[in-house]
This record gives sequence, C-alpha cells and structure tokens, in this order.
Amino acid sequence: MSVIGSSILAGASGAAGGDPVYVDDVFSTFLWQGTGSSQTINNGIDLAGEGGLVWSKNRGASASHLLNDSERGIESGSYYSELVTNSTAGNEKFTPWGVSSFNSNGFTLGGSNAQFNLSNNNYVSWTFRKAPGWCDIVTWTGNSTARTISHSLASVPGMIIVKVTSGGTDDWFVYHRSLGDQRIKLNSTNASGSTAVWNYTAPTSSVFSVGTDGGVNGSGRTYIAYVFAHDDAQFGTDGDESIIKCGSYTGTGSGGNRVELGFEPQFVMLKSATYSDANTGWYMLDTMRGFNTTTSNAVLQANLSDTENPTSGAVKISGNGFELNFGGSEYNKNTETYIYMAIRRPNKPPEAATDVFALNLLSTPQNSWTPGFVADSMLFTRPSSSTDRFWTSRLQGNKKWMVTNSTAAEPSNSTAYFHYDDPTNTMRQTYIQGGADCIFYALKRAPGFMDVVAFTGTGSATTINHNLGAVPSVVLIKGRNTTYSWYWQHYALGANTWLQLNNTEAGAGNGGVFNSTLPTSSVFSVGSLAGTNGSGNPYIAYLFGDLPGISKAGTYTGTGSALNIDCGFTNGARFVLIKRTDTTGNWYAFDTARGIVSGNDFAYAFNSTASQISGDYIDPLAAGFTINGSYAQWN
Repeated sequence: MSVIGSSILAGASGAAGGDPVYVDDVFSTFLWQGTGSSQTINNGIDLAGEGGLVWSKNRGASASHLLNDSERGIESGSYYSELVTNSTAGNEKFTPWGVSSFNSNGFTLGGSNAQFNLSNNNYVSWTFRKAPGWCDIVTWTGNSTARTISHSLASVPGMIIVKVTSGGTDDWFVYHRSLGDQRIKLNSTNASGSTAVWNYTAPTSSVFSVGTDGGVNGSGRTYIAYVFAHDDAQFGTDGDESIIKCGSYTGTGSGGNRVELGFEPQFVMLKSATYSDANTGWYMLDTMRGFNTTTSNAVLQANLSDTENPTSGAVKISGNGFELNFGGSEYNKNTETYIYMAIRRPNKPPEAATDVFALNLLSTPQNSWTPGFVADSMLFTRPSSSTDRFWTSRLQGNKKWMVTNSTAAEPSNSTAYFHYDDPTNTMRQTYIQGGADCIFYALKRAPGFMDVVAFTGTGSATTINHNLGAVPSVVLIKGRNTTYSWYWQHYALGANTWLQLNNTEAGAGNGGVFNSTLPTSSVFSVGSLAGTNGSGNPYIAYLFGDLPGISKAGTYTGTGSALNIDCGFTNGARFVLIKRTDTTGNWYAFDTARGIVSGNDFAYAFNSTASQISGDYIDPLAAGFTINGSYAQWN
C-alpha cells in the first residue's frame, strides 16, 4: 500500500499575547506622507498616558530635525514647543504648525509646513516613550553651581542629551558612557573633549551631575535632558531582554568590522568620538528607511538639515549586531573610536494571526496594497498566469528579491522595486505591472511565528543565531549570490532529510546541508555545503514556528478520501502549503483569497511558473482544513 506523507505550513486567525513591556511599546520608527492639513500618526506608542519624545525629520527636503516632548509640552498656542538638533537655538514656541497633541497611540500633526506636514513630502519620526530602564526626560533651572539632577530612569544612563531651552543659545551637550567625563556635541562634527560639563562625575541610577558650564547649568537658564539607558535587561516575555545599548567600537579602515549587540537592531545612531572633519556627523539609520544587509543605507544626520542620503551599504545589519562594510571617517576610519546608540528590533508576540499575516487578491489592475501592519517579508505572483513566484524581505532591501521556482541569485542591478520604505506603509512592487489577478502575502517577524536571518557562510559546519524565540518547525535557506536550491528543513522529516522548494524532488539526505542537526530555540545549524554555507557567500533564512492559534507545521498520511487536518485553530486556515515527501510532487499553495471553500478551489505551485489549477481540492475546517478526494499530489 502506498503511503503519502505531506509537509504542511498553515496560517490561521487566532490569539496569543503577554503582559510584559516590549520595545514595540516604547519605541517606534514611523514613516508618513504630508497632507497639508491635520493628520494623526498612529504608531502604537502611549504618549498621552506615559509621556515621551517625538523626533521627526523631512526625508526629502532640507529641513530641521525637530524634537517635541511631553515635559515642555504646549507652552503657548496649540502646538508643542520644538527644539532643533542642527541648531543652537532654544525653544520655538509660536509655530502655527507641528505636533498639536500627544495621544494614547501616537501624536497629531497640524497645518502645512515643510518641517512636518507639507503635502506629498515624506517624513520619518522616532518616538521614545518614557519608561524605567529605557528613557526618561528631565527639566531644571540652572544655578551656576555644580550639582546633581535627579532622574527616574531607575538605571545607570548610557547616554544623556542636554539642551538649554531658554535664557540663551548654546550647543547640544551629550554624555556617553564610553567617553567617561568627556562631552561631545550633537549639533557638531567635532570630536569629544574634556571639560567640567559633567562635573567629572559618572551618573548613577538616580542622578547625573552637571558643572557650572552655561550649556548645562547657567544661572536662570532652563534645560532639558533626554536620558537613555544601557543594557537594562528587564524587557521581553521573560523580563530578561535589554532593548538599548550605548557602546563604542574601534575603526579598522576595512570591511567586516562587526559590532555585536546581542540583538538585531532596528535603529543605530553613531558618531566618531576621536576624529573631526566634515564627514564625522551623527549618523542615524533605521530599518524602516533602508538599514538592511547589503543595499544602500538611507542616512540622516542629527547635526544637519540635509536630505536623506544613500550611503551604498557602509553599515549593514549583521546577525545580532551591525557591521561596518568599508573604511572611511564616517563609520570606520582606522584606529579611531566611534560611539553608538542601538535599539532592538520589534519583537512583541502577536495577539492574532491578522497581526502578522495578511493576503490580498487584487481585483483591479494595480501594484500596491496596504496589509494593515508593517511587513517584514512579501510574497507575490500572478497565479492565473505563467509567472515567477517572488519572495522578498526587508533585510534584503528594496531592489533585492528571489523567486521560489528558480535557483537564480538576487539581481545585482535590478530596475524592479519591492518597497519597504513607503511613507504610507503600502506594499508596492514595480515588477509585475497591471493585472487584476496578482496575489500578495505579507508577513511580519514575530516571536513564535516567523523570523528572518541574514548571514554570511563560513564553509565549515556551524550554528547561526536566530530570534524566533522558539524552536523552529521549518527552516528555509537560499543563497543570495549563488544558484543553489532553496533548502527546506522540516522537524518531522528529521535531522538528515531536507526538501528543495524550487523543485518536485522527494525528501533527500545529506548532512552537509543542515549538519544533520535540528534547530533549537536559539540557533539553527548549517553544514559545509555551498548551498547553505559557502565561505563568504551571503544567505537569507526564513524560520517558521508553531504558534498556537496562528501557525502550524505538521505532517499527515494520505487516505484517498476526505481528511480533516487539525492545526489547533479556531477560525480555519487562511494559507496552506503542501508538499508530498515520499516521492515527487509540487509545492501547492491554497489560500482563502482564491478558495478554501466548499466548492472549487485554485492551487498553484511555488516551484513552477505554470498557471493555477482548479477543482474541489480543499474545504474549510474551523480547526484547520479538510483535504478532499484522492489526488496524488496531496491525498
């Protein structure tokens, strides 16, 4: 009797969650497009109840960096007072535009001005909510006598930014733990210097010190300090994760200079502390605007009003940290010291599948769609046409993609774009133009559900760190500059068997692919073969977990008649991928946009450009899905 084994990846709508504080609750990078009239920015940060700081910048125009915070608030009129990091000026109080309110899930903008909200201009904001172990905001009036200033960080600060707000103009003074009692200026490209600004005294978990300098403590002047923590491990599901680190590194003048953080960053600000010229500004990078693994970085400088400037991948995300890709005074001049502040990527568990997975079948010719969350990965194709199956990720960047039906590498100079930096958080692509049958799948990285890891091969068996926060059920790896297959490891097939997403072959075994080792909750393994670990080659890995009510990977044995597959869901599966494993068979995809109904459904193959097939293949089931009939490919 023939036995059919099938490997399944399914997505459903369910619930999961927790009560701890995550970086998602206290920090947001948000992109928006100006409207010329009042608009509300919903970034999920409670500024009304907890207070905090909104730092914003026009990305495409010469305009100031503007800081609005809850401590200075609305000092006059209807708008929050502003500070400008690229200027020595104090509060600007009477602007008839800007931030008009702090809300429970973001903030509101009013008016029309190039600084904040000019129609069709693109903007970015970095929002910091006050929280112990993360960020505090303090104000005081100077007295020209060395003193301590109390703060509520409940943690030893890693970085403090101080600005005089009234009574005169002065520089922005920065304390950084790596510089000791030296000060460095946020509005300047100068190196750090030794003065009495911090009264030669290190901060504690309750106070920091200021001397008699007019920039931090002049008599009668008012001041504000933005106080940031360093490596305070009290966040995340188990309350043992740090979400911010303030550290330093030494430049090497060449590529491959890695900075290990212990987490993958979503935001990095860095500055040369020992070298001073026009190229040593305060560089700000984030994953929303294009801080990824190989392509150009979209850089802004806190000390300049300049427009966003691509820097050809000078800094890239690399595992649990970042890497300086080549030399230069900006980031990596040989023997020079650089300071940085880095913030962990979002990692809050989803409450429902709609938080992390969305799909849409376009009903009219178009090439964009808004999934309802900030996506980290996108798959799309035209299933009714003979077309490639595209898979992209935020870590690869806007011009990088691969196709699941091919072994081809990433394009080296593509005119096709898959936009992850759209100001309206819309998924857009410029490869498949027109057509009303294009289907999009959007996925968000989240604990237990999915992670994306970019790594460089070593040529020798090794382990690669991941941030899934659970044991992966599926690991999928593709070489980005090679023409090797997409290698798929499924827990139920064991440590020595793998599949290839780009072809129909049955399960095969070779320890050189995954080193005959199943993944753990912190690492996955690769062997010595070039398909997954060639020396110096870049790779992308997708990891999927079993998250109750949201995602499930499993197996079943065909019966030749209707068969219920229980995934532990309550509202049925919205996406199902099935592959026969004991002999050849396509990787068939089903989804609720094209079927999973009591009647005919459509299925297309991830490993083929062939147009979709139709039949009564799969039916809805609250706990998962039902397989119909006696089809060799899946039953």
